[in-house]
Amino acid sequence: MNSLWNFIKEYYIDSIVYKEGYNPVNTLTWALLLILAVVLIYKFLEKRIDIDRKFVYANIPYILLGSSVRVVEDAGFLTPPLSYIFMSPFIYMLIFALAFPTLVISIKMFGERYYKPYSAVGLVLSFGVLALLFTNLSIINWWVIPAGLALSAVIASMFFAISPKPMRNDLSVLTMFSHMFDGFETYFGITYLGYWELHVLPRFLIEKFGAISLPVVKFLVFFAILYLLDTTDEDEKLKNYIKFVLIVLGLAPGLRDGIRMLFAT
Repeated sequence: MNSLWNFIKEYYIDSIVYKEGYNPVNTLTWALLLILAVVLIYKFLEKRIDIDRKFVYANIPYILLGSSVRVVEDAGFLTPPLSYIFMSPFIYMLIFALAFPTLVISIKMFGERYYKPYSAVGLVLSFGVLALLFTNLSIINWWVIPAGLALSAVIASMFFAISPKPMRNDLSVLTMFSHMFDGFETYFGITYLGYWELHVLPRFLIEKFGAISLPVVKFLVFFAILYLLDTTDEDEKLKNYIKFVLIVLGLAPGLRDGIRMLFAT
């Protein structure tokens, strides 16, 4: 029994309590749980709404909300054990627990126009959290978000220009933009501001090839993924949903890193 507890403590609890970052064990665990959740959510949604660009765009305020709330914990506004709920991976569960019921209620009340009230709730909440941050913290590194957005826009435009026609759609471009933004924000933080990478595989790449390797590898990997998605005959709903998941996995940490570095928390 003690050995089981020691295993759980070493690979799961300590990484959260002491902010040690991810390790191979908890990374695999969270990845499997994520895949399960992604499949179950898709099974629920595909029968109720069109998973299209409106769905994806309506969820962006909730991505911003999750990233902003994560910075609330980074900035020390919360103390243990409450603060643990606002750390990864629990922050994803927390935002889901808020967004999913809001989505279901919006669908039931507004039908095909669900995305308007749904996104409005996310916007109000995210702006509220951002107002808390901006009124209580000083801007230190003003350049990190504009620089990340500009570089990501350039690379996303290049992606659009060199891609085959099936890949020239806004959700594919947004997917690439999201991961470029995450890659460049990580590069800025490690190269110029003294931050370090939490995740196992990016940490390995950075240690071996330097921080600039992250946006480079991300571009190559997600170009290949998007090529496979956009050139197959899979159902459009499924392809859009996969892109939505990829956008969350890129934009959420990118925004969190950018906002965190903005205030130097």
